[in-house]
Amino acid sequence: MPHDGQTPTSILLPDLLTLTGAALAPVDAVFEAARDGLKARVSAEGRVSGALIEAHQTAVHGLAWLATYAQSLAQMQAWAERLQADGKFGETEQLLHQIAFGEYLGQILGGIPMSQGEIVRLHDIGLSRDVRRDLDTEAIRTLTEDGNTPAARARLVELIQEHSANITIGATGLDDELEMIREQFRRFAVEKVEPHAHDWHLKDALIPMEIIDALAEMGVFGLTIPETHGGLGLSKASMVVVSEELSRGYIGVGSLGTRSEIAAELILCGGTDAQKSHWLPKIASGEILPTAVFTEPNTGSDLGALRTRAARDGDDYLVTGNKTWITHAARTHVMTLLARTDPASTDHRGLSMFLAEKTPGTDDDPFPTPGMTGGEIEVLGYRGMKEYELAFDGFRVKGENLLGGQEGRGFKQLMETFESARIQTAARAIGVAQSALDIALQYAQDRKQFGKPLIAFPRVSDKLAMMAVEIMIARQLTYFSAWEKDQGRRCDLEAGMAKLLGARVAWAAADNGLQIHGGNGFALEYKISRVLCDARILNIFEGAAEIQAQVIARRLLG
Repeated sequence: MPHDGQTPTSILLPDLLTLTGAALAPVDAVFEAARDGLKARVSAEGRVSGALIEAHQTAVHGLAWLATYAQSLAQMQAWAERLQADGKFGETEQLLHQIAFGEYLGQILGGIPMSQGEIVRLHDIGLSRDVRRDLDTEAIRTLTEDGNTPAARARLVELIQEHSANITIGATGLDDELEMIREQFRRFAVEKVEPHAHDWHLKDALIPMEIIDALAEMGVFGLTIPETHGGLGLSKASMVVVSEELSRGYIGVGSLGTRSEIAAELILCGGTDAQKSHWLPKIASGEILPTAVFTEPNTGSDLGALRTRAARDGDDYLVTGNKTWITHAARTHVMTLLARTDPASTDHRGLSMFLAEKTPGTDDDPFPTPGMTGGEIEVLGYRGMKEYELAFDGFRVKGENLLGGQEGRGFKQLMETFESARIQTAARAIGVAQSALDIALQYAQDRKQFGKPLIAFPRVSDKLAMMAVEIMIARQLTYFSAWEKDQGRRCDLEAGMAKLLGARVAWAAADNGLQIHGGNGFALEYKISRVLCDARILNIFEGAAEIQAQVIARRLLG
């Protein structure tokens, strides 16, 4: 029940949308002041300096987080206004919105957590006390003092317990078609994935081919591939919904579509007409499974320093070198392989992308193709497809499989896929976070301590409330990036923000979910232990959080 005899109506702030709308302009003004001041600090001779950006890295990355918070609040406001117009802005949605603004405005004022031990404050970004006073408005004071209260969180958790476990908490703001897609894939995850996911994880087993075949039948691998090339021709927003719900069941299943999404995007953006006609229908149908082969042992995020060589041999190429952290490498049919075709080059300009064919392996012989060997990397989580180190020694690639038919374009081709890849990763993060909330909520309701369920204790229910709030924030930011992509607008900034925030939200949800389980959460038999391991990778792949913040800041600083 609400605390201190308050009724739900007294918990909700009056004129909520007016209040939250009034908070946006001061936040934007402070961000702009921070950006302009920091740009002056990291510029030399009229240009932004890489060396100065590195010297002021904490401030620069703090700017990226401040911008992410500003965009998050703007998208929450847009979501709330859409719901209000449609008559769907109910009590649950109002509480999510109010708490979101109260918390994120409070963090902007007091310190934004870039990670557990890194809190960036406005003065760290170089903002003077006078500029910071721009946030001292009546709307922001009201929201920070009265928005995220114990009573508001308690009421939200009451409402959460009334929701079905198979739907989202709060209206998403999506249209009916996308909600139908969500329901379809939620049912699939509940029936075919969730009952088996933990067993797959504990056994470090590959996801069964029956699941992959079922996903192919449902069109997952051709979701956004145009109908002219055998796909469904749906939106990036649909991809987000599908990835979110499948990852809510198990991140490995949710990530199967990512392999095809990346490969298809590469071919659509950079392939020849013949390559599109040959490869896209096979990827869309699931006839062939692709994997991305980019990272090398000593390069990590520095793709421009790749050493793997592809040397001409008649009409073909022979590939020599090593790759690592290759997901689903053994039983796939084609690799999008990034290699250096100009041996004199030392940066990204000498790289080319190949559609390198291989024979799918078996348990006894995972890499039967001549010129290629590999070994499994044992990992904490994100299992189901397995990770591998690969070695190439004279591995032959047909000349016709040089993407786009022209050398030296590989890095540019890869950059064109990063928007979709990061939107996809943000969607997977939402799914993992939602899974943590599902599991933690059920446990908090079922587990009794001191004569009552755990959910009756405020610090347990507070954790659940904040999970729900932050999931909705990350969800709206991710939907926005997908909508921008669907409109044909550049959205690398928005996609990067969605991935940056989504990964942090997933980790926080999993960590808090495990805390609610207490000692049981540390036991392998409990699902939350798997979700914690799965959540941890999201801050690393598709651009580690630090790299992601750097990329966002470089765009902001121009």
